[in-house]
Amino acid sequence: MQQTTFKHAAGQRAGVEPNRLMRYALSAAIALALSPGLALAQDAAAPAPQAANDSATTLDAVVVSGTARFKGLRKRDASFSITTASAEQLQEAVPLSTADALKVVPGVWAESAGGSTGANIFVRGMPSEGDAPFVTVQMDGAPLFPPPTLSFLENSTLFRMDDTIDRMEVLRGGPSPIFSNGQPGATVNFIQKKGGEEPAGSVRVGLGSDGFRRVDLFNSGKLAEGWYYSVGGFYRATDGVRDTQFPADKGGQFSATLTHSWDKGEITVYARHTNDKNAFFTPIPLLSRDNGSSLSSFPGLDARTGTLLGNDFRHVTLPTGPGGQTISRDLADGRGINLDVFGASMDFYLGDWTISDRVNFVSGSAPTNGLFTGASPQTLGSFIAGFGSAGTATYVNGGGAVDPNQQVLTAGFWVVDKEIESFTNDLRFSKDLFEGNTLTAGVYFARYSSKDTWYLGNNMLLTAQNNARRINLTLADGRQVTRDGFTGTSFFSLRGDYDGQNTAVFVADEWQINDRLRLDGGIRYEWQQVDGTVHDTATVDLDGNPNTLYDNNTSVSLPSSRRIDQDDKHFSWTLGLNYKLTDSSSVFARANSGYKLPAFDNLRDGNNKVQEIDQYELGFKSGNSVYDLYLTAFYNSFTNSPFQAFLDDGTNFTSAGDSRAYGVEVEGAVRPIGGLELALTGVWLDAKYENYREFTGNQVMRQPKQQFRFTPSYFWTLPFGDLKIFATYSRIGDRFADLANTQKLPSYETLDVGANMHVGDHWEFALSGSNVTNELGLTEGNVRVPGAASGGVFMGRPIAGRQYLFSAAYKW
Repeated sequence: MQQTTFKHAAGQRAGVEPNRLMRYALSAAIALALSPGLALAQDAAAPAPQAANDSATTLDAVVVSGTARFKGLRKRDASFSITTASAEQLQEAVPLSTADALKVVPGVWAESAGGSTGANIFVRGMPSEGDAPFVTVQMDGAPLFPPPTLSFLENSTLFRMDDTIDRMEVLRGGPSPIFSNGQPGATVNFIQKKGGEEPAGSVRVGLGSDGFRRVDLFNSGKLAEGWYYSVGGFYRATDGVRDTQFPADKGGQFSATLTHSWDKGEITVYARHTNDKNAFFTPIPLLSRDNGSSLSSFPGLDARTGTLLGNDFRHVTLPTGPGGQTISRDLADGRGINLDVFGASMDFYLGDWTISDRVNFVSGSAPTNGLFTGASPQTLGSFIAGFGSAGTATYVNGGGAVDPNQQVLTAGFWVVDKEIESFTNDLRFSKDLFEGNTLTAGVYFARYSSKDTWYLGNNMLLTAQNNARRINLTLADGRQVTRDGFTGTSFFSLRGDYDGQNTAVFVADEWQINDRLRLDGGIRYEWQQVDGTVHDTATVDLDGNPNTLYDNNTSVSLPSSRRIDQDDKHFSWTLGLNYKLTDSSSVFARANSGYKLPAFDNLRDGNNKVQEIDQYELGFKSGNSVYDLYLTAFYNSFTNSPFQAFLDDGTNFTSAGDSRAYGVEVEGAVRPIGGLELALTGVWLDAKYENYREFTGNQVMRQPKQQFRFTPSYFWTLPFGDLKIFATYSRIGDRFADLANTQKLPSYETLDVGANMHVGDHWEFALSGSNVTNELGLTEGNVRVPGAASGGVFMGRPIAGRQYLFSAAYKW
C-alpha cells in the first residue's frame, strides 16, 4: 500500500541525453552559473538546518545521506536525487517487506513477491540476474553488510522496519560512488529515532487478513542532562496470504539507543537484535495465453493465494554424504535472519573543524530453506514414460495410488547456510576553508566474512496443487526413482569460507558560491583484498546401487580445497552543481564514474573483472504550497557486467557483457483545493545489453520500461482530530524474465486503498487494503529454465492477492 505524498528528492530528472551531450550540458551549466552577469554578487554560506519529520515531504526537507559531513542539507540545495519518507509515510505505505517500501522511489523496481525477504531489486536499468547488487541498506549512515549482494543474500533481507525508525532516505546515483562503500546505484539509509528532552513513545497493535498479528513498542526520553535513550521493537506472526499450513512469518526485533550530547558534539551508540523466520516463495505454474500476455491460475493451484509449500515436506532429512551423513531442515525457517547489530555515530565540532564517524559491527546467520521450482508440470503418466518403463506411484504420506493423469512437477528443497560478520568504519574530517566552502577528507574501512554451506537440488516429485504432496515412484523393472518422494540429492554442494577487506580514501569539496549556485565534487581511491577457501566437490553414487536412481548423482564436498585470492584497486569521481532559478525552482546536473568490485561469488565462478559505471543526470525541481514537481533525466553505461544462474539441470551458467540505459523519472503532486492532493511518481526506462554475446540489443532483463503510481488523497480536520483517505493506482509495464527476452512478463495494474485517523492527542487508527482488485501480476519468471512457456504453462512468481490490515496505536 503506497502513501499519497512521498515527495522526494532535491533533484529529479528532466530530458534524456546521450553520453556526450550530457557532458556538454554539464559544462554549459557550470559556465552559465559562473557567468558574472547571472551570478549574484553576494555570497551566502550553505544552510545547515537539522533534519525534521514535519518537512519530510517538501523541498525544505533536510537530508543527511549523500552529504560529505553527514550534515543536514535541504533538498532544494542538493545536486542529487534523493527520496525521503517519514515514519508515518512508511506506515501508510504498508510495505510487505523492507524491499517493498522502495516502491515509493522512482527508478527503483523491487520484486518483493517472494515474501518478507529475498527480494530482487533493480535500479535505473543497471543489469543483474537478481538479488540487489546495486542497493546498499544503511542504518544511521553505516552499511549493514559491505558487499550489497552475495548469492542468496541481499542487504534488504538484513533489515526489518518498525516504530523505532524515524525516516528513510534513498539516494540514487549522485555522489554515492565517493562515500561509504561506494555504491553506484541506490543507497537506502534508515535513520533511527533517538531520545529527546520530552518523553515519547507508542504502543501499536496490528491485525490483518490471513492471521496477521503484530505488536510494536517504542519508548524514549531523557536520562540526565545531555543523556537520552530510546528502546523499542516488534513481534509479528502471520499465516501468510499464501496458505503454507504453517506460520509464514514469525519473529521479532529489539533495538536501543543511548545518546550523549554536549555543545561540542554528540555520540549515539545503538544495538539491535533480530530473530525472524520468513517463508520464501518461488515461481509456480500458471496458464499462459497469447505469448504470455494473458495469465490465469493453474488448475488446483491458486495464483493469488496458493503455494506448493505445505506440511507434507515441511520437515525433511537430506542425505549429504557417504556413511549416512544427513541434515534435518524445517521449511518454516525459510529465508530469515538471526542477527546482532552494534554501532555508533559520532560528531565532534572543534572550531572550523568537524570530525564525524559512522561505525557498526554485524554478526549472525542468514539461512535459506526454500522450495525452488524448475520445469513446467506434466502428467504423472508422462513423467513415468520418460524412464522407458511402467511404474507404481503412491503418496509418501497417507499412502494410496496416484492417478496417472495427476499433474506433477519436480522442485528442489534448497538449503543455504550463511554465517556472516562485518565491521565498517567511515571516518571523516571536514574544515571550513572560507565562507561557503568546506573540504572533507575521509577513510572508509570494512572487514567482512561469510561462511557458506550449500546443498542445492534435492528435487522432489510433487503434485502440482496447493500444498503439494510428495510421490514415491517404483519402476516395473525394479529401479527405485524416489526416496520419500525425493528424485535426487544435492547437485551442487558447496563449502566456502570467505574474507574481504576494503580500504578507501576520499576527498570531497562543497562550495556554496552564492545564494544561487552550489558546487560539489569528490574523488575516491579504494583497495579491496578478497581471499577464501572453496572445497572441491565430487559426484558419487551414495549407496553404490545403480537401481536407486535418487542418489546416483550426488554432489559431495571434499576435504581438499582451492584458494580464492584477488586484490583490486579502483578510482571514482563525481561532480555536481545546483543552480537556483527562482525562490521555488532550481536545476541540477551531476556526473560520476564509479565501479563495482567482484565479490566472493563472482570470484568463485571466475568472474574476476571490475564493473565500471559512468552516470550522468540532469534535473529540475520546483515547488510551493500548491504543487511539487521533480524531473530527472539519467544515463548510465556499464562494462564487464556478469551474469550467473544455476539452471534446473544443475548447470552453473555464466556470461558477461556491457549495457547502457537512459530514462526519465518524475515525481509530482498538486494540491488544488482544501485537503485534496493528487500525486504521481513514475519512470520511463530504455535499458539494452551491449557486447553481450547473442543477447546484444535485448532489453535488460526483469526491469519494466515504464512504471508509475497515481495517488489521490484527501485530508479533513475534524472536531476530535483528523482523517485522511487515500488510494494508489499502480501500473507496471512489460518485462522479460531472461537474457534472451523469450520469457515475457506482462504488464499489470493494482489498486491499494487506505485511511488513517488521529483522535485527540494520543490515538491513531489505520486501515488499509493492498491489491484490492485481486490482480494477477508477475514479478519474476523462472531463469533456471531457459526459454518461453511450454505447452501453455509458464513458471512465474505472482504478486500476493488481496490483503487488509488494521492497526491501533496509543502515542505519548
